[in-house]
Amino acid sequence: MADEKKKQKKQTERLEIEPEEEVLFTSLRAGSWDEFYGQENIKHSLRIAIEAARKREEALEHVLLYGPPGLGKTTLSHIIAKEMHANIKITSGPAIERAGDLASILTNLERGDILFIDEIHRLQKVVEETLYPAMEDYALDIVMGKGPSARTLRLDLPPFTIVGATTRAGLLSAPLRDRFGVVHRLQFYSPKELGHIIINAAKKLKMPVDKESIHEIAVRARGTPRIALKLLKRARDYSQVHGSETITKDLAQEALKLLQVDSLGLDALDIRFLEAIIEKHSGGPVGIETIASTIAEDIGTLEEVIEPYLLQIGFLKRTSRGRMATKAAYEHIGQVFPQDETKQPRLL
Repeated sequence: MADEKKKQKKQTERLEIEPEEEVLFTSLRAGSWDEFYGQENIKHSLRIAIEAARKREEALEHVLLYGPPGLGKTTLSHIIAKEMHANIKITSGPAIERAGDLASILTNLERGDILFIDEIHRLQKVVEETLYPAMEDYALDIVMGKGPSARTLRLDLPPFTIVGATTRAGLLSAPLRDRFGVVHRLQFYSPKELGHIIINAAKKLKMPVDKESIHEIAVRARGTPRIALKLLKRARDYSQVHGSETITKDLAQEALKLLQVDSLGLDALDIRFLEAIIEKHSGGPVGIETIASTIAEDIGTLEEVIEPYLLQIGFLKRTSRGRMATKAAYEHIGQVFPQDETKQPRLL
């Protein structure tokens, strides 16, 4: 019995975070629409869907949120639950290992509850198929027995809402994706939007920050609120250690320099990635496996963490032959962009 309770607790617990980052993911998280800056179209659409569901006194349609990490998918799920006056239970795709695990979670839901499934694309196939009737008909089909004597028992579930989040929507199967009535892709934030988030977070941290510091942090946050909040906390730590009660531009720059975050938000790994292509492979094209071996990093880390931002700011090109560094990448790391040697004069 004790083992079963531990197992159920594991299924619905939040993703573990380090104690020192607890404030970052709790008190600094937006708790209402007014505190949630950016993603205006998504907010407007969700507010309409929520208001309509509340007027009909129905559960909100299932919601799928996808996009790069750190843009606010989990925060939006909490706001949705708050606006629907519903309880929220949190789990993740990898935590639901068997259909029985999913059944134990669903049967404990109450009417109108929100079930947030992070990294939903990592659900096991058998679990995903068990989820289909639950999403469509609010019913759970359980197979009793084995062989010719096996029979199916259908359990009715109270109306509930699944909010799925994923960073890789392309890995979702079509049947699962089609069962979500509300689907939104979160976009990267502008420096102005990140500035509002930083100001609000600084107030919660009770640490004044000047306008120039806000701009320094915002432009280096890679368009991601999670990164902006982490940089803000590190700048706060640096300022307090150096006896300042305010985060100034000079202190913010020194803190960011210590973290090896440059003016465009590139860190040491980003620079190593570009240097490997430019200095060791003549700017490319070069395969991702070769780059990973060159800088001793995991391929998945390069594809999911490093490359998206470099592609976004125009420092990297993907071709059928491999990755290539652009002229802007050469200039950023202080290298001379080579002339195209293929453009030779034609012989008459």
